[in-house]
Amino acid sequence: MDALDSEPPILPSNQSPLGALPARFRRERVLIVGCGDVGLRVARALPRHTRVLALTSTPARAPALRAQGITPLVGNLDHPASLQRLAGLATRVVHLAPPPSECAADWWRDPRTQALARVLRRRSAPLALVYGSTSGVYGDCGGAQVPETRATAPHTPRAHRRVDAENLVRHLGRAAGVRTGILRIPGIYAADREGGTPRARLRKGTPVLRAEDDVYTSHIHANDLARACLAVLWHGKPQRIYNACDNSQLKMGDYFDLAADLFGLPRPPRVARHTARDELPLMLLSFMSESRRLDNTRLKNELRLRLHYPEVDAGLREAV
Repeated sequence: MDALDSEPPILPSNQSPLGALPARFRRERVLIVGCGDVGLRVARALPRHTRVLALTSTPARAPALRAQGITPLVGNLDHPASLQRLAGLATRVVHLAPPPSECAADWWRDPRTQALARVLRRRSAPLALVYGSTSGVYGDCGGAQVPETRATAPHTPRAHRRVDAENLVRHLGRAAGVRTGILRIPGIYAADREGGTPRARLRKGTPVLRAEDDVYTSHIHANDLARACLAVLWHGKPQRIYNACDNSQLKMGDYFDLAADLFGLPRPPRVARHTARDELPLMLLSFMSESRRLDNTRLKNELRLRLHYPEVDAGLREAV
């Protein structure tokens, strides 16, 4: 059975952390921190009886969130004093906010996750928290199959900050008795996601690496990622890490060739790695410097998550 096809179990009042409270407080309250595209998909996938809260640093976004049945909470992870109202508010938390893109001092740290963890420990801590990290924490694995037990080896400042965030989340779990889970996420795609398919890049004719220089890359459909968040939120083991990816084992160039064929566009040109430095932006080059194949056995077997898009061609065909 799919872990998300059934409602969370209802425990007797003497066993459930919510059962001894008045009825109006027994309703699950899920706080989404970083309620962008994936966060909104998480909100839509939650059971109807759940009260959904979302932290936003933009007050003007509040009406749009309310229109989707989400209660907006104005606060900014870069200003810890604005987060005080979050203490004791949610029974479960989905943390999808990225670290700062730049940190002048302590560049390897994530002050946003630190601020959130501190406020969540005040009053009653949530029952569970899931953090959306990145597969970049593994660094370059030379195309090897990568299980969650592989040691982290971040190569970039942003990956170092993600490792710090993971450590903060796991410490919160141990110190405050919160059942935390970490999803290590690769490339996210979806037809209805801004920039969620390679179509624009294919139209620009952006090159990819030739086969002998190419790297393995993993993917996850945005809807499957949202469902994985909920699976971990209700069914994940304490302080557990999961690779959030589909079954595809593709090199980056093959992924773009597949998309080009499906969209009826020319396949991208292939270039050698030593010439790519002159033709591609630094951000794209950084992705092309790391090769790994994520192992999703734990996601499927332990969480019993049945992927709706087990291969990337299924999601790309939907885009067509």
